[in-house]
Amino acid sequence: MTGDFRFGVNMHVPDHRAGWVGKCRKAEDLGFDVIGAADHLGMAPPFPALVLAAEVTERVKLNTFVLNTPFYNPVLLARDVTGTDQFTDGRLELGLGAGYVKEEFEAAGLPFPSARERVDHLERSILELKRAYADPEHKPAPVRPAGPPLLLAGRGDRLLTLAAEHADVIGFTGAAKTPDGGALMPETAEGIEERVGFVRSKLGGREVEFNLLCHFVHITGDRASALAELEKRVQGVLSVEQLAVLPTALIGSPAEVAEQLHAHRERFGLTYYTILEQNMDQFAPVLEALR
Repeated sequence: MTGDFRFGVNMHVPDHRAGWVGKCRKAEDLGFDVIGAADHLGMAPPFPALVLAAEVTERVKLNTFVLNTPFYNPVLLARDVTGTDQFTDGRLELGLGAGYVKEEFEAAGLPFPSARERVDHLERSILELKRAYADPEHKPAPVRPAGPPLLLAGRGDRLLTLAAEHADVIGFTGAAKTPDGGALMPETAEGIEERVGFVRSKLGGREVEFNLLCHFVHITGDRASALAELEKRVQGVLSVEQLAVLPTALIGSPAEVAEQLHAHRERFGLTYYTILEQNMDQFAPVLEALR
């Protein structure tokens, strides 16, 4: 743990067993707090990947970041969650989402439900999980009576309302509103702030942790050039000035990024960041700077 922050690294590149073991151990050694497994076709299967990660690490939490919940039958999902919770000795953090990649549904031979239908399924799944956790006859039993901590991630009003009611951790995607099934685009800082404010209005005083997926990480001594490069990469959707205050873009020296993280905590209440696997090594000096 680095002060008031937590940092996860989301593993998403499929590999052989030795490769997976090596990078999980490396993430723990570098000081990350959470190892996550993404849920996309062509990537490592989340639950087996996390069980293996638990076997070769000691400290890190292990999360699904995040499950494409419409792919799962809620009753069977409850079995897999509680079984994985047992096999990881209670280190599981369950991340759920409503799913958004239309092409993956098509590749799986499944219809692509409407956004409303996907959130309906997510809500049914949450309620089934809670029912299973509370059932003394349910096997496997969760390690804790209330089950593993729940992370819900998304952007829309209804999903975030659901998260405000049920989640221990609320994940903000940092993506702007786009047509359902369309390509994701980066949100502005003001847009993320509005989503955070929406959630706060729904919490009713309940304490939760705010998570953010960091799309852009560049640890460099030349922050100005890196921001200009990123402006080109996002094809001018956001200006350099907008990117400079964007919490999903952590750019600069380790000390500069540490300063950004403190500023984002003050503005947005963000204390839990998820970094993509390809940025794991370059982000490690930031963890050291925060200590």
